[in-house]
Amino acid sequence: MKYIESLREGERINEIYLCKTRQSAVTKAGKPYDNLVLQDKTGTLDAKIWEPGSVGIEEFDSLDYIAVMGDITSYQGNLQLNVKRVRRMAEGEYNPKDYLPVSTRDVDEMYTELTGLIAAIKQPYLKQLLESFFVQDSDFEKRFKFHSAAKTVHHGFVGGLLEHTLGVAKHCVYFSQAYPLLNRDLLVTAAIFHDIGKLKELSVFPENDYTDEGQLLGHIIIGTEMVGERIRTIPGFPRGLANELKHCILAHHGELEYGSPKKPALAEALALSFADNIDAKMESMREIFAKIPEGNCEWQGYSRLFESNLRKAGRE
Repeated sequence: MKYIESLREGERINEIYLCKTRQSAVTKAGKPYDNLVLQDKTGTLDAKIWEPGSVGIEEFDSLDYIAVMGDITSYQGNLQLNVKRVRRMAEGEYNPKDYLPVSTRDVDEMYTELTGLIAAIKQPYLKQLLESFFVQDSDFEKRFKFHSAAKTVHHGFVGGLLEHTLGVAKHCVYFSQAYPLLNRDLLVTAAIFHDIGKLKELSVFPENDYTDEGQLLGHIIIGTEMVGERIRTIPGFPRGLANELKHCILAHHGELEYGSPKKPALAEALALSFADNIDAKMESMREIFAKIPEGNCEWQGYSRLFESNLRKAGRE
């Protein structure tokens, strides 16, 4: 199998991919065509069917596995497949494991590292709250290990939610060591919980798309509700501590225009917003650079996400 990350402009391919989305569109001249997003475990690829009703284009829909034949071209700096033929695959003609993007890190090892951070929490109520999710709930553990952290922007792969959560929590451990004014237990607990709402905001793979609850509420509100509901099952949980934890979750995007219902009012909430932004942005940069051939230090063109032209370091 030729994975998407290895495709290069000018190639003709005949491969099986997961059709993540299919949408009908019309050119400026009024001619119908189809927009596809194809996926395997290494990434996604935009594709176009310029003649949807032609011979060789069989019936298929989003989330079908399809055999596609076509030519790899480049459009505005990104690879694109011009599809000539399509055939919907039957179950047994493909291995789903080849088509779900997965973390490059071992999921069980990451989870062990995360539960190690939980074991180091000294505040008894925060530790009990964390353990009720991550240690004592096997169904929650299974879902958390498998889920992604995003639809497209960063950590959008199996194990992505765990990898991002661990990354943010480790940044927060460092911040708590560098800045003694921070309450380490509160900050690390908030980091571990900050994106918990994505379990309900995004559907599971292979769909990995926004749910109705996600569209209407978003992961910040959902996560705050999940934590609040569990807190109410723990007798004697301090109200002030509960409010501080929920505030950190509500403010973790840092700014109102970035989706936070509240701006940070605690030092811990501010530190969490920085840790979340660092981990998300660095992973986004890694994903962009992962598509660039080794040794290529040329400018890659304007990135809408970073609002800058990007290239790898290393040019002499």
